[in-house]
Amino acid sequence: MRVYIYAVNVVVSIALLLAASALFAQNSESNSVVLGSIQKNLQIHRTMTPPVLDGVLDDEAWIHASSIEDLHQYEPVDHAEPSERTIVYITYDDDFLYVAARMWDSEPGEIRARQLVQNGSARWDDGFTIYLDPFNNKRTGYMFQTNPNGVRTQGTFETPTQLNRDWDDIWYAEALINEEGWAAELAIPFKTLNFDANNQDWGFTLERYIARKQEAISWSSYNREVDPGSAGLITGLVGLQQGRGLDFVPTMVTTQSKNHAKGSKTSETQPALDVFYNLTPSLTGVLSLNTDFSATEVDDRQVNLSRFSLFFPEKRDFFLQDSDIFSFGDLRRNGMPFHSRRIGLSAGGQPVDLDIGTKLTGRVGRFNVGVLGVQQDGFEDVSSSNLFVGRVAANVFRESSVGLIVTDGDPRSNLDNSLAGVDFRYRNTEFAERHSLEGGAWFQSTDTQGIEKEQDAWGVNLGTSNNNEGFEGDFSFQHIEENFNPALGFVNRRGIEFTDVSVGYRHLPEILWLRELTHGLTVRSYEKISGGLESRFMFMEPFELETNNGDTFGTQVIYNREVLIEPFEIVDGVVISPGDYEYSSYGFELAGASERVFAPSFEYSQGEFFTGDRSEVSIGGEWRPNRRLFMGLAYEYNDIVLPNGSFITRLVQLDLNVAFNVRWSWVNLIQYDNESKTAGINSRLRWNPRAGQDLYVVLHHGFNATGVFRGLQSTDSQLSVKYTQTFRF
Repeated sequence: MRVYIYAVNVVVSIALLLAASALFAQNSESNSVVLGSIQKNLQIHRTMTPPVLDGVLDDEAWIHASSIEDLHQYEPVDHAEPSERTIVYITYDDDFLYVAARMWDSEPGEIRARQLVQNGSARWDDGFTIYLDPFNNKRTGYMFQTNPNGVRTQGTFETPTQLNRDWDDIWYAEALINEEGWAAELAIPFKTLNFDANNQDWGFTLERYIARKQEAISWSSYNREVDPGSAGLITGLVGLQQGRGLDFVPTMVTTQSKNHAKGSKTSETQPALDVFYNLTPSLTGVLSLNTDFSATEVDDRQVNLSRFSLFFPEKRDFFLQDSDIFSFGDLRRNGMPFHSRRIGLSAGGQPVDLDIGTKLTGRVGRFNVGVLGVQQDGFEDVSSSNLFVGRVAANVFRESSVGLIVTDGDPRSNLDNSLAGVDFRYRNTEFAERHSLEGGAWFQSTDTQGIEKEQDAWGVNLGTSNNNEGFEGDFSFQHIEENFNPALGFVNRRGIEFTDVSVGYRHLPEILWLRELTHGLTVRSYEKISGGLESRFMFMEPFELETNNGDTFGTQVIYNREVLIEPFEIVDGVVISPGDYEYSSYGFELAGASERVFAPSFEYSQGEFFTGDRSEVSIGGEWRPNRRLFMGLAYEYNDIVLPNGSFITRLVQLDLNVAFNVRWSWVNLIQYDNESKTAGINSRLRWNPRAGQDLYVVLHHGFNATGVFRGLQSTDSQLSVKYTQTFRF
């Protein structure tokens, strides 16, 4: 009965929100964007014979397809002539958008193609990428990328310039290296995209990356940026279909767990089901039953030497789907009204079951609409929770938006909690030559059971960006009251007024070995609303340089001021007394280009720390001897000496990935830190015969440790086998 009542509440909320959005849309202006005459435009045509994806490009569809050849560099020299020739072909049919690229290379043997793990980062490889803005609103869109091995990487834009690479959906790509260079073929199902069926004009641009030259090539870019805001247009998209718009994604998971301390074992097999339904081509509903996250990547460990909680990003597919809809005020950390990592995890980071999840996301006219409802199971002494998030944002002006967000529920307590907020985001890429202007304002208020006052937060920001030579700067201000409590969001500092000012200068010298030289200064201040300073931080970068080979070197000077009104236990047994502390440090960092077979990195800083001293060393390295093997090592060391105690922190992370082919991969992450005195192994074997079909075998094993992988004692282990497949109708 409880699930039924909850489902009814969610459906009613969705219906009300949709009705309001549709009403507003009827009275709003058209969502079309009037663009200047300089915007590139390409008419594309339907094909009657879809191409076979094999990386050969000998299909009849490509012979008659519209083509693009007027490309330019945007790195290292903006709008210079590319060093290599490229032709891109575009066509479509009822179900797919097809894009192919023939990329000549004067040295085919030097093409970088070392990533073979599906969905793995290919930033060090040669690559071909397309950017789609199906609503042609210059604010949101999709990125689809492949390398010469046909590895797929994708993302969705949460803002015109902020790309979330954790988003994943079904699409297809094949690529092949040949005697002249390499070629790639992409097929993007219209079922994967949200779009307006009445809009024939889509924002589109592309990128080719030549790794060994650090050269980036595009069709349409602005200020050295390639994103929805700088896209050109493809026109003529008519009669697009999404079939019934129905996806069934059943999952079966078998898990065996062992508590080594207690000597107990458990075993269970559970089904899960996700259902996706496109109410319209631009509006998608999702129902998730017994949601499973067993194959989700584990978090990278962090050592916390501050008084404030750390931020961990979302990695779970259910929450990443259309996550851009829920972004608010360009907030990235403190003060976020909604951060989905709060759901399905206890305060101690232990997984909590989700019985049912519902989501509706998409566009109605000029409105972006998002509704999320989750029923979270009870845990420890916390009752089961019904959680709700609603978000509506209207596109205004050419590149800006104004919106509303509401949340209800607390996933980590039995207290009632709700939030309401409004935000305005402004963007103008034509503010000045080579400069864009971005800014905004937001206001939020929470209502927590038992709290009567000081529950508001607000902020403003303004900045200009410049990826060419010259100055850029940003200013932001936040006011967060003492009892502001976004139970479904993220806040780690309350009762403060935060000011952030940064300025930078970029120089592009015409020197054979040097690509760019930058200088920067950032000042952040946290003032208590009740009076007095909490923290002040100044980061000065006298210079950072990047060579034409991709190697970097930089220097830094850091000043801190911390005011403690109560004792702070930084590690077990070491307490810093209340007081006003000023301290500074200096350091440098260098990193080898990722395009190399071995790319080392080193960072060192030395200076004061409260009333003592701190030395910090970070050593890393990435080794890619071929496309089947990758090894990465990161070691972070802090040596801190204080009058009332000294301590050392160590954090070690080892990545070992083996790709047998583009369908089979084995990804391993081994981590240790001496703050928790624990180590862990996460090992994932994946079979991905095609997009939308996966088999995972996941092993997690935790240890207590007396040293760096020494004195290991097993604490817990878990073996999961998960199979999932998407059925589309």
